Amino acid sequence: MIDLPPYPPLDPSNYDLIIVGTGVSESVLAAAASSSGSSVLHLDPNPFYGSHFASLSLPDLTSFLHSNSVSPPPLPPSNNHDFISVDLVNRSLYSSVEISSFESEILEEHSRRFNVDLCGPRVVFCADESINLMLKSGANNYVEFKSIDASFVGDSSGELRNVPDSRAAIFKDKSLTLLEKNQLMKFFKLVQSHLASSTENDDTTTVKISEEDMESPFVDFLTKMRLPPKIKSIILYAIAMLDYDQDNMETCRHILKTKEGIDRMALYIISMGRFSNALGALIYPIYGQGELPQAFCRRAAVKGCIYVLRMPITALLLDKETGGYKGVRLASGQEIFSQKLILDPCVTVGLESLSSLTDQQNETLSVLVPKALINKEKVARGICVIRGSVKADVSNALIVYPPKSLFPEQLTAIRVMQLGSGLAVCPADMHVLYLSTLCDNDDQGIKSLLSAMSNLIRLPDPENHQSDSVVENDTCEAKPILLWRALYVQEPVKGEYGGTISSMPSPDGNLNYNEIVESALKLYEQLMGSEELFKEETSVENTTEENDGGVDIED
Repeated sequence: MIDLPPYPPLDPSNYDLIIVGTGVSESVLAAAASSSGSSVLHLDPNPFYGSHFASLSLPDLTSFLHSNSVSPPPLPPSNNHDFISVDLVNRSLYSSVEISSFESEILEEHSRRFNVDLCGPRVVFCADESINLMLKSGANNYVEFKSIDASFVGDSSGELRNVPDSRAAIFKDKSLTLLEKNQLMKFFKLVQSHLASSTENDDTTTVKISEEDMESPFVDFLTKMRLPPKIKSIILYAIAMLDYDQDNMETCRHILKTKEGIDRMALYIISMGRFSNALGALIYPIYGQGELPQAFCRRAAVKGCIYVLRMPITALLLDKETGGYKGVRLASGQEIFSQKLILDPCVTVGLESLSSLTDQQNETLSVLVPKALINKEKVARGICVIRGSVKADVSNALIVYPPKSLFPEQLTAIRVMQLGSGLAVCPADMHVLYLSTLCDNDDQGIKSLLSAMSNLIRLPDPENHQSDSVVENDTCEAKPILLWRALYVQEPVKGEYGGTISSMPSPDGNLNYNEIVESALKLYEQLMGSEELFKEETSVENTTEENDGGVDIED
């Protein structure tokens, strides 16, 4: 990014909105603002779309993680006497980066055939807000999906138990006793009956959960329903997708209420039946999650948004008299002006630049000033390239390890997602594993990730170079061989919404995109007021071709 190509001057040089970064939130906002008629310039300092939501080759991913904290050198101050120039710096979101390759020759041969997500694991629920926005905007014409084949709950023994996601699945599940099947079926019927009564506003013909129960902790409500611990664990951590141990009030940072738990179950249940050719509740974009922001960027470009990659901004331009925002200086040296500015979460202002500014100028930049973290929660992430599969005959799968399921000190759930070559993310006979967990510090997070990895896969033995694709564990079940691994810890940054300058959030620790998309919608309301989102968009074009097992997302 430091050796920039010679760019011709941008024309025009004035816009309604400048957006820096092409992550999911930024791309949704670019598409929405362009659709409303605003003139938008969308920049990214990287040579690819997606920012922290990108899908990259192994060499590009390695380079990004190692160099993310490097910022381009600032250019000399502007000679324009009407503006104050404030230099910008990049803060790194990543720490404890450790990348290991165990089969270098094989990986180098196929390195460009990988599309590896930077912020996995992450999937799309068929009924979540990102899908609704894609359908409303027409961005669904630019991306294809396939189903996640199965979901499992794991433990320290290495056993992976199916997550039953339908009545038929409940009765077919051999790991559940007849009593457990009946209890789970009864609970599902209660939830569906409650949802039906809420939709139809009919309190006489359907059973509804009481207001008192709705305000109680969800874990207490599950206990009241006499669900055994195994079933409670499946509901809490593999369907409601909770992070913290709901049975431990001392360590749990968020006790989920029953009404929130029912909402999460509703998302899961509605997702299962939304698209006829989806196997379950979860789908994933072919070629990686980086396709999602690209789809919205393509839609924005159709509506007139101008895109420039490999173009960092080096400074902000403030009015000398009022202290208000006026524009930005690009790394090419050109000054561009706009009414509003939206920045990537990595971009901040150097503290040394603030001392010479007036109170009004400091107020304009307040959203960019690094602040002490109130919540020190981080996201530990891991990526593994393996030969073989963690589960026989299953290629694309989600695995959840509830709190304390691997070791007593495990405070949060660990999520693992396996993806195969059918999604065009890796070569045949290989799979990519994504792992994540919330943590208070790097050591705690890395320990949890390594525990899950050792439960699922096996490191190559340096003293015994096996050519077999799998090895046998103590229970005589095949474990895949690890070929490549990346471990790192990411700092979550919340978006801040200012008057003329705002910053977008970094990837969070959630499995879905709901909070990420919600941040874009909130900012759109601030920018556009009550103007309807994508009010004139229709999905008249359809670039989706027939594909092997693909999911068509159409209303």
